[in-house]
Amino acid sequence: MALIKHPLEHGWTFKQSDSPSTDGWLPVQKVPTQVHMDLIANNKIPDPFIDLNERAARWVNEKNWTYRVEFKKPTGLVVSESVVTDLVFEGLDTFATVLLNGNEVLKSDNMFLTHRVDVSDLLKNENILEIEFDSAMLRGRELVKEHSHEHTFYVRQTDIGRVPVRKAQYNWGWDWGPILMTAGPWRPVYLEQYVSRIDDVWTQYEVGEDLNICSGRIFAKVAGANSKLVNLILSLRGTTVWEKECTVDQNGLAALNFQINKPELWYPYGYGSQTRYELKATLTPNHVKSKLIGFRRNELIQEKDEFGKSFYFRINHIDIFAGGSCWIPADSLLSQIPAQRYHDWMKLMVEGNQTMLRIWGGGIYEDDALFDACDELGILVWHDFQFACASYPTYPSYLESVELEARQNLRRLRSHPCIVIWAGNNEDYQVQERYKLHYDYEGDKDPQSWLKSTFPARYIYEYLLPNVVKEEDPFMVYHPSSPWGDGKRTTDKTVGDIHQWNLWHGRMNRYQETYLLSGRFISEFGMEAYPHLETIRGMIQDPQQQHPGSMMMDFRNKAIDHERRMITYVAENFEVKYDLPSYTHLTQVVQAETMHFAYKTWRREWGNPGTRKCGGVLVWQLNDCWPTMSWAVVDYYLVKKPSFYVIANALKPLAVGISRPHHDWTAGHADPTLPARDTKFDLWIASSRLDTVSVEITVRFISIRTGQDVHPPMKLEAVPALPNSTTEVLKDHIMAATNPQLNDTTRPFDLAKYDPYMIHATIKDGDNVIAIDTAWPQPLKYLDLSGRDVRFKALSTNQVSITAIRPVKGFVFEETRATKLSDNGFDLVPSEEKVVDVTGISLDSLRYTYIGAPEGSLKVNVSIPEESPASKARL
Repeated sequence: MALIKHPLEHGWTFKQSDSPSTDGWLPVQKVPTQVHMDLIANNKIPDPFIDLNERAARWVNEKNWTYRVEFKKPTGLVVSESVVTDLVFEGLDTFATVLLNGNEVLKSDNMFLTHRVDVSDLLKNENILEIEFDSAMLRGRELVKEHSHEHTFYVRQTDIGRVPVRKAQYNWGWDWGPILMTAGPWRPVYLEQYVSRIDDVWTQYEVGEDLNICSGRIFAKVAGANSKLVNLILSLRGTTVWEKECTVDQNGLAALNFQINKPELWYPYGYGSQTRYELKATLTPNHVKSKLIGFRRNELIQEKDEFGKSFYFRINHIDIFAGGSCWIPADSLLSQIPAQRYHDWMKLMVEGNQTMLRIWGGGIYEDDALFDACDELGILVWHDFQFACASYPTYPSYLESVELEARQNLRRLRSHPCIVIWAGNNEDYQVQERYKLHYDYEGDKDPQSWLKSTFPARYIYEYLLPNVVKEEDPFMVYHPSSPWGDGKRTTDKTVGDIHQWNLWHGRMNRYQETYLLSGRFISEFGMEAYPHLETIRGMIQDPQQQHPGSMMMDFRNKAIDHERRMITYVAENFEVKYDLPSYTHLTQVVQAETMHFAYKTWRREWGNPGTRKCGGVLVWQLNDCWPTMSWAVVDYYLVKKPSFYVIANALKPLAVGISRPHHDWTAGHADPTLPARDTKFDLWIASSRLDTVSVEITVRFISIRTGQDVHPPMKLEAVPALPNSTTEVLKDHIMAATNPQLNDTTRPFDLAKYDPYMIHATIKDGDNVIAIDTAWPQPLKYLDLSGRDVRFKALSTNQVSITAIRPVKGFVFEETRATKLSDNGFDLVPSEEKVVDVTGISLDSLRYTYIGAPEGSLKVNVSIPEESPASKARL
């Protein structure tokens, strides 16, 4: 017989477990689900994503919940000695006891596990399935007490009770998300009946040095009786390229060697095609299992060099600068994320020229839909194992659960070509450093001794997980932690990856100081910003609370000392305006400027082959799990902040960079007039293209007061932009002073004679403008940015041009869920027309502002003036 699958999606009810058995049952719309979704649907709690409602939902966290479904034996299921009927749970959140017709068939304490239970002898014509979920918050605290005699629990974020629980750690709250202790059948539940079935089919392969041969082994795992032969097929675009029949051994395993000559390889986006083969296993005629796989040669290059030891990825012999983002779970209620939403998120990665996504260790082993999208679109994935910001225990039952969790998820995900690295955890070695736990990387190489130390989780990260990875996915790259580098301090900038939190956290460096903060691979850094006004007004619906510093605004932002830090970065750089539209804009420009300085500075350090000083930059974070103000560059509703566009421009295949020397302006006796006298600047081109491109560079020097050029434009013809490298064009290039009198430090500095200017660089390939960059005098608050004379012209019903007589900083259209823009968060340059494509709303509905604008939210006045001589720069 063929395999029969019967989903158990509908007909469920649930209740608080301690309510009377004959009362309190409420309907469940659909499984998968989590208890907050069902309580909201039944009007038992308010939407925790609105106002202060999270507080009104916290009682849920400490309650037990029961889910129940009655079902008839599905039509088509048969009873036979050779037929197996399995009850399958793809995910139970988290402490679950499963009863079928009153019989306990399963107990689970790990959210990340899939369970398959043979219920062949228990299934009746009428069946009752119940799942009892204990409070993970209470059980976690009990486990801490139970094991406190053998382990000291340390935690850097939220409740210590999360540490011994194998559940998404952000459910206990994080510095960007609420405390929502979910429970329920969070992934699909179904019955499967079969005589034999294919449990999995996969490859272990290696692409040869010359990329002309892909060889290895193909495996199929078979369950059930009478399974002697399995047919294995590899095909490409419907054409079979390899096929063989294989005998299944007594353990249910079939394995054969394979080889493909001249394979079509999978490449990251921008470097080649995302070719995928179909791998299929057939138990004739019972069951077919297939998946799409990709072949690629993946290397993490860690070689000694003049800067220490490199850290960058090489795919199919191409060095890849990994510009991208970190990813947190896309919702606090995971079961309400549809597959299409994952695909939409990943399309934003491609739109933003982002190459790598890092899946953070305090969430989940992500959904198949995310990896399918990354495979299809060519996005590289760094995946943390799910440990974050704590000192985790290693008692036997915990290690057993962790090992099973790791094996199951590696088996589920090992066929995805997008995944190029697994890291053992997020920031647990920083916990080791903070609490001075024992860690002798060079001197102690005995895993058994690690179990007896004050940092026993080293056993997990440096012994258990790497061995499991080697067994389940032998050619996969493993890294003990993020950040980590050869057992050195996690802040060591010469080796491994670093989390650069001296922006925002730590020393709170100015964002202009990113040149001091580099590392071999920056796998976290960030800057907070408010989302757009529509999102703010949706999450805080009381009009009296819709202002910075209100009770609801403060409650919504979970970052420690958030207002102190945010206002510091705003006030250091801009004239402070504290109405909601203006302050929202200021925070967004602070974030955008941080991204501008960081990505262009650190991408510049990609350098050339053999001198890859910085191998990648991943912003914390791409997304949000609820509507909030955070480090995200795109909000919960997929509405992009200006920083998203800044990153996209900085990561173009060919990008120009320009910088001016940094001078402190608030550090003790700092001289704020130094920028007026220091006329040096650097100019470079960063390229991910694999060919040399001859470009024309134009550099303009434009008065911020008048909009006139203070020096003749500098034109550089036929500049070769080297392939996959940084081309240094000008270094410490000195321009003549616009007013030499200002260089005389024996005279009072005459601000009336100071005419500050922006430097604007454009690169062209033929007649096509490829990229631009601007460098402004810092800090921007010293500049008079009023009277910019911004004008709009409708070029069509969905295209608008923007011009300005004088330079404009931080022009931002207000975005909504309906709005789609080709660019936002840009500067305006006199005599150059900025053209933006607009879809989703009419042009006369647009609102905007900029630094120095009279208001924080202005209506676009669309007019059609006579043709101007402005040159179009469609960027």
